[in-house]
Amino acid sequence: MISLQRTRSFLAAVAVLAPAACTTEQMEQVMPTAHEGEMLFAANCASCHDHRGTGGQLEGGQTAPDLTRITERNGGAFPRAEVLSQIDGYGRGKVSEEIMPEFGALLEGDLVPVEVDGVLTPTPRPLAALLAYLESIQMSG
Repeated sequence: MISLQRTRSFLAAVAVLAPAACTTEQMEQVMPTAHEGEMLFAANCASCHDHRGTGGQLEGGQTAPDLTRITERNGGAFPRAEVLSQIDGYGRGKVSEEIMPEFGALLEGDLVPVEVDGVLTPTPRPLAALLAYLESIQMSG
């Protein structure tokens, strides 16, 4: 739970520092698509999680989780804050850096508004794109 609090604190700090010059309508026009996130996934995640996101065997006998079942594992709701926390490195409570590396480049770039727990939160565009892709590949049943 501490990692989730740290992520929310990070996102709140980003919100304070984000430029207020753009209207919500202008920001929505530059939101990343799932396709943009798919390209980032292929470059950063597919080697462990498979190109479909279904997981796979890692060196040392561990298994990368199936990312197409995140919503299913969380009672039917996609946990945006937790997923952002895991990707950006704040969610290191259960997974070590040796298994799930931090992706510093995903924390760089223009900020876009991502709804997290009902609040539009400025989020680095690459991180938002990856989140959009992960949401798009969720399986049901």
